Amino acid sequence: MGFPLRSDLPLVAVASSFSDAVKRLLVGRPFRSEDRRAPALKKRIAMPVFASDMLSSVAYAPDEILLALSLTSLVALTVAPWIGVAVGIVILVIVACYRINVKAYPSGGGDYEVASKNLGSGAGLVVAAALLVDYVLTLAVSMTVFAAYITTAFPALAPYRVPVAIVGILLICFAGLRGSRATPMLLAVPTYLFLGAVFLTMSVGLIRVGLGDTPHAQTADYTIVHSNIGDQATLGLATVLIVLRAFSSGAVALAGVQTVATAVPAFKKPRGKNAGNTLLLSGLLAALMLTGLTYLASVTGIKYVDDPHIYLVRADGSPVSAEYEQEPVLAQLAHAIFDNAPVMFFIVVLITALVLIAAANTAVEGFPGLASRLARDEFLPRQLATKGDRLTFSNGILLLAAAAIVLVIATSASATVLIQLYLVGVFASFVLGQAGMVLHWRKRLRLVIDSKTRVRMHFNRVVNTVGCVLAAGVLIVVIVSKFLAGAWLAVVAMAGLYLVMGAIHRHYSRVTRELAPDADVNSRTIPSNTHAIVVVSEIDKPTLRALSYARVTRSSQLEAVTVAVDEEAAADLQKRWNQMELPVPLTVLGSPYREIVRPMLAHILAIRRRSPRDLVIVYIPQFVVGRWWEHILHNQVALKLRTRLLLVPNVVVVSVPWRLKSFSRQYGGDGPDSDTSLYRQA
Repeated sequence: MGFPLRSDLPLVAVASSFSDAVKRLLVGRPFRSEDRRAPALKKRIAMPVFASDMLSSVAYAPDEILLALSLTSLVALTVAPWIGVAVGIVILVIVACYRINVKAYPSGGGDYEVASKNLGSGAGLVVAAALLVDYVLTLAVSMTVFAAYITTAFPALAPYRVPVAIVGILLICFAGLRGSRATPMLLAVPTYLFLGAVFLTMSVGLIRVGLGDTPHAQTADYTIVHSNIGDQATLGLATVLIVLRAFSSGAVALAGVQTVATAVPAFKKPRGKNAGNTLLLSGLLAALMLTGLTYLASVTGIKYVDDPHIYLVRADGSPVSAEYEQEPVLAQLAHAIFDNAPVMFFIVVLITALVLIAAANTAVEGFPGLASRLARDEFLPRQLATKGDRLTFSNGILLLAAAAIVLVIATSASATVLIQLYLVGVFASFVLGQAGMVLHWRKRLRLVIDSKTRVRMHFNRVVNTVGCVLAAGVLIVVIVSKFLAGAWLAVVAMAGLYLVMGAIHRHYSRVTRELAPDADVNSRTIPSNTHAIVVVSEIDKPTLRALSYARVTRSSQLEAVTVAVDEEAAADLQKRWNQMELPVPLTVLGSPYREIVRPMLAHILAIRRRSPRDLVIVYIPQFVVGRWWEHILHNQVALKLRTRLLLVPNVVVVSVPWRLKSFSRQYGGDGPDSDTSLYRQA
């Protein structure tokens, strides 16, 4: 049960600075915890929102298949449709497995929860590392492909592909930071438009092929300049590797399965069933679109290569022009199929760009949520565990955006390079998740007697076993075919995250053990004595307030301490102190080297040596200022002293604030600390 919230108490807004005002302007006003309860989503809304990652992959999966096949003349491009069929079959098998997963584990933990509960925390941590890397890659890939489609529609932006991708990342993360009740509806529209655009393109294309009016792609007349494979002994191996690489490139279409599995709590009840049906429908649509688009790309003669200025030549053998910009496969299909309706090309391209924004949003939702769960389990810093003032995991979103931008810049916004890194983590989590489900059913079968239930569990275990074996096979294919092409970087990133999260967990566990109260310690014990020290630099209002605070604590001993950096000034301070008859003795410390911190620290350490069981409380007056540059002019010595004292055991540092007029002018309120009505004569 949560603590009751007092709505009648005013919130004292301590505005920090200009940056806080900018934050309010950009992000908006804070939300109260009870202001926003995310409504459960119906399937017709949840499917386009959470499956947009899987569905949008057909905007770049055919490109990667054709790109892999273009590396050599050993494999004809007509193989592409069969590779699309193979990938479609894998999609359906994995989707069938995850339909079982979401019903067995409807809490939204996904493979991380399954692996942790059934295979142990180590396996769960591997899955978590893989998923974190893949969420970053999802955002980077989606926005990189988004930039490719935007520059296809507007060729003048082609030289600015990296900035376009970065702007896309910033905008989608900015929207995530703001949060919105209307977000699900806004994200559902592009996905449905994309489905309509793709199926319209496929339908018109297939009808034209059936009528004998096969569309002719603009690149159909180009010839691919293939790399030299070598002697005949390597031809067979090269052929196998090319096909495997094309298959693994197309398998990027499976990257969005996890998104639905982790979004189960957002569905309406029965959540597991609705999420499972959404997965099935999404998988069928993705498999159908991928197969259809790769077939049409093959029959229309589309060419897609790594660098068209190197690997593409015209029919007469001359290279393509320096101004030539290679279009994505779906854009080339739209050009060819709607050759009599050029406006359809722009519609298809722009709708595809929109759905890639929706796909990127799945990473903005998924990464912070997973990071929050890991932070609660003490595998990541606790700052990632809580929501910000707009009820979003703002720290996680900012971390995601930074990582994705680094990847985009490092790869020069190359989707092909990013996709080489993509699939290792995806299929590693698939393998461990399905292995965990196999063990899950083994445990359940030991406890269940009912024959019908056991038959269903046996069936589920067989499906998960098939999924585990298939995912392991694809993972091996990905590693073999893509390891040197960049997949090793994903492995290194996952291993690094695994080690870092393990180290964080060990640190938190060690600190928890260290801070746990001992069984033989009485919680009511207090220090033998308290020795209070008020740091004095001059006699002014902040110093007098610090003296008042120190006196009211009734310490066993109380003294004011100043350092005689200048002997005349110190003597004058002592004289004024005596004249004012202040009821606290003043100790003047000598400082032959004109230091302040070192003599003060030595004095406190001497007290600690004389009375090691006493608690020393040091009161330091501190100015609270209103302008950023005033921080440079004030509190510097106090900051150094406080920093050093924090390292001394049994010493407590108390900052006594005094608000200057600049603070009142900047932030309003009751004005500077000049009101003495709270004080009485002592």
